[in-house]
Amino acid sequence: MRDRAARYALLPLRVFLGVTFVYAGLDKLTDPAFPSASGSGSIGEVMRGVRDTSAIPGLVDLALLSPVGFAVLLALAEIAVGLAVLAGLLTRLAAAGGALISLSLWLTVSWQVTPYYYGNDLAYLMAWIPLILAGAPYCSLDSRIRSWRTAWSSERSRRSRRTA
Repeated sequence: MRDRAARYALLPLRVFLGVTFVYAGLDKLTDPAFPSASGSGSIGEVMRGVRDTSAIPGLVDLALLSPVGFAVLLALAEIAVGLAVLAGLLTRLAAAGGALISLSLWLTVSWQVTPYYYGNDLAYLMAWIPLILAGAPYCSLDSRIRSWRTAWSSERSRRSRRTA
């Protein structure tokens, strides 16, 4: 029982982060105010509001060059990361993408939150690290692909020994 629990220990984290990032991306895309350059609740307003207190104001300036494009890109990236992690497809790469999104949001939007543990982006960043390190070895497309490759490689090796 203990071995089985250890084997699937990262599955709840994968599901939580995957669902959360898909939801966050969809929420951004369906909120009529968010993907706008200005106005209440817009990405432009948020970025201008945190610019002077962020750790990297230049990153905020970069987003402000095209706030609408940035908002759509952020939402689509969150959805892509969330779906990939849920499916367990290229999990380490998807988790690295999720960590990069979380790091960017922490250094810009959440940087001024005091005390630091009130901001959730740092916690999300830390939550991505186990998935970057371990991937999705079970209940994932990555593990299915790995088993297909192993079977295909074994079969190919067996055939080449017979023909030799």
